Amino acid sequence: MEAIRKQATKLREQVARQQQAVLKQFGGGGYGGSDNLVTDEQELQQHQKLERLYISTRAGKHFQRDIVRGVEGYIVTGSKQVEIGTKLSEDSRKYGSENTCTSGNTLSKAALSYGRTRAQMEKERGNMLKALGTQVAEPLRAMVMGAPLEDARHLAQRYDRMRQEAENQAIEVTRRQAKVRETPGNSELAMKLEAAETKLHDLKSNMAILGKEAAAAMAAVESQQQRLTLQRLIAMVEAERTYHQRVLQILDQLEGEMISERQRIEAPPTPSVENTMPPPPAYEEVNGIYASSTNNGSTDSMGYFLGEVVHPYQAESEVELSLSVGDYVVIRKVTNNGWAEGECKGKAGWFPFGYVERRERVLASKMAEVF
Repeated sequence: MEAIRKQATKLREQVARQQQAVLKQFGGGGYGGSDNLVTDEQELQQHQKLERLYISTRAGKHFQRDIVRGVEGYIVTGSKQVEIGTKLSEDSRKYGSENTCTSGNTLSKAALSYGRTRAQMEKERGNMLKALGTQVAEPLRAMVMGAPLEDARHLAQRYDRMRQEAENQAIEVTRRQAKVRETPGNSELAMKLEAAETKLHDLKSNMAILGKEAAAAMAAVESQQQRLTLQRLIAMVEAERTYHQRVLQILDQLEGEMISERQRIEAPPTPSVENTMPPPPAYEEVNGIYASSTNNGSTDSMGYFLGEVVHPYQAESEVELSLSVGDYVVIRKVTNNGWAEGECKGKAGWFPFGYVERRERVLASKMAEVF
């Protein structure tokens, strides 16, 4: 239909130009002339401007309608996802609260955490869907169905009908001018020509006024369309961005809790200093020469080597050395009764040898932390 409409418009403009050429050729008889033409340059520009505004606002309306349909479909499918996710949350929390496992409650705790997190995520999804409905779909739907657009389009259509009527009247004037030229001195024909020219003049005047009014209304609608649609697109992006950011934060927290629990379960038991373990040697012996003694079990010379702390240790006396997991220690002596002496981060002292593991290769950056 649009192609047919464009073709009809082009044909009307072509006919008007042909009429203009004919009237210019025979305009010396006193009745014809450019004043009788409906398609002058200014009117043609006005007509073309309205055509462009009509096409622009129609495309804008269709785009707004496409956004509304897309958002409505997204809300429908999103609501179904909320329903499914909420059911999964309830099932997870139910399993976690019943805790039927006989070998521990690790999975039950994880199920409770997941159920709580899933409920939070579905709440965030619901908030996003609500925002899309109220901040995007409703304003655009109101403009698509609103009066300003329809009123402006009705003005443009009225202008188009008046323009067609003026073109037909211009043809009538041309026809009567030809009859007057063919029959000079016929007063009746002259009166009819004058009436036709008066009607054409009135039509052109009204058409000019209506064209300006329609163009102003269409331009205002186009501007509002562009501004509102851009604002709603931004609101849609912000709503989705906020949702994904919040969900990412929730999932990061859940993942951290679960990984921490898994590491706690999989980690080997922390060695403990037995009550029967003798206290570490006096620290003065550290700076002395250790003679390996297998009779009293005091020391065992192994040479210097590096060890990585795998279990934390808190010093209980001034001669002991506190350790943190991941630290590297230069081990200088190991006793036969389970104590080791070494240096870490500029401090030296005794610590349980079972709290470190020997390392053959260490990064240079880690070596800098030892001393």
